[in-house]
Amino acid sequence: MANTVSISNSLETRISLCSPPNDANKSGAEKVNDDSFVNHAAIAWVAQRKEWIGDPTRKTRQAVREPIISWCTTYDDLFFTNSRFPQPIPLSEMVDFLVDVWQEEGLYD
Repeated sequence: MANTVSISNSLETRISLCSPPNDANKSGAEKVNDDSFVNHAAIAWVAQRKEWIGDPTRKTRQAVREPIISWCTTYDDLFFTNSRFPQPIPLSEMVDFLVDVWQEEGLYD
């Protein structure tokens, strides 16, 4: 993920540093001999990405929640009951729980 972010950031930087060609100031002969490449797809990609991501200054920070799974919960407590969980458990929390259990049992190295 960090690699993807660094690639997209470098791409955005390169695109923002490139200025669009100013055809109004060029004569007809200069326009014909201009072989510079403009990557319109990359420019469109950066614009679309900014729409997807939105303005980072407007995003609100989510408060840190207390974990749903108690630190003293065991694998058996969690999975060998017929009752539903009192509330949905976020995937990241469940993965952390399972990795901890598997490490304790020597199943995850």
